[in-house]
Amino acid sequence: MQRVAPNNGLADALFKGLCRFFALSVIVLMIAIFIVLVKEAYPSIRAFGWGFLTGSTWDPVAPEFGALPAIYGTLISSLIALAIALPVSLGIAVFITEMSPSWLKAPIGAAIELLAAIPSIIYGMWGLFVFAPLFAEHVQPFFIERLGFIPLFAGAPLGIGMFPAGFILAIMIIPFISSVMRDLFQMVPPILKESGYGVGATKWEVIWKVVVPYAGSGIFGAVILGLGRALGETMAVTFIIGNSFRISASLFDPGTSISAKLANEFTEAVEDIYLSSLVELGLILFVITFMALATAKLMTRRMAIKAGRS
Repeated sequence: MQRVAPNNGLADALFKGLCRFFALSVIVLMIAIFIVLVKEAYPSIRAFGWGFLTGSTWDPVAPEFGALPAIYGTLISSLIALAIALPVSLGIAVFITEMSPSWLKAPIGAAIELLAAIPSIIYGMWGLFVFAPLFAEHVQPFFIERLGFIPLFAGAPLGIGMFPAGFILAIMIIPFISSVMRDLFQMVPPILKESGYGVGATKWEVIWKVVVPYAGSGIFGAVILGLGRALGETMAVTFIIGNSFRISASLFDPGTSISAKLANEFTEAVEDIYLSSLVELGLILFVITFMALATAKLMTRRMAIKAGRS
């Protein structure tokens, strides 16, 4: 007599409900974090209003607080990191997938993964004790002497500042961007590349006219993933950015970021308005990161739709 398979309807329903709960819990957690930040930052929002975003004074004694220098430092250091990390990550991914001999792919891939696993405080210590002295002694004097008339390269060779912070951030986000790009390039159908070679295209032309356009939306998503990491990085930036609450046109001058400001002063905030202002800084960072990732998601979707239509 043949056995009848048990009814799995209940198990399927429970599994579906559990998966839905886990998925929705992420959204609920994000909303809860936002609500808590708004609640704790409300005294500062009520006291300073929109002036908090445009103010450049941070005086706990007064008390008077403004977030513009911290916002400026966060954005500039992150953009510097992207400007450095994007071409390097693209070169790494292209080399691994298209040019590297087979025996070298695994060691390079392992090295990239190890870089991603290094704690951020180690990057900060390396930046402060190794990179900053070398940068101040050998790199900054060269640029100051030859390009010092340009405000971007003016200042004293201190070794710390906006550009060193961006450079350290670039090293930290390169493993993430390059790993995603490598996986994207490996998913390009071989027939597309073979077709390019078949019509007489060179390797350079196949890479830039076939491989990169095919993975375009994914590359953009990888870049924004790196930007999200750079925006919220704390310890490495705190070590080397200089922690000076001011806005300067020079990339060599010290500055600060939202995360560095929070790390340096959160334990010192004993007054309610002081603590509330720091929480508002965290709220601003939350909103900036959310807007960057949401914009990237929308643009990635549009790029994918456009690629599907073309």
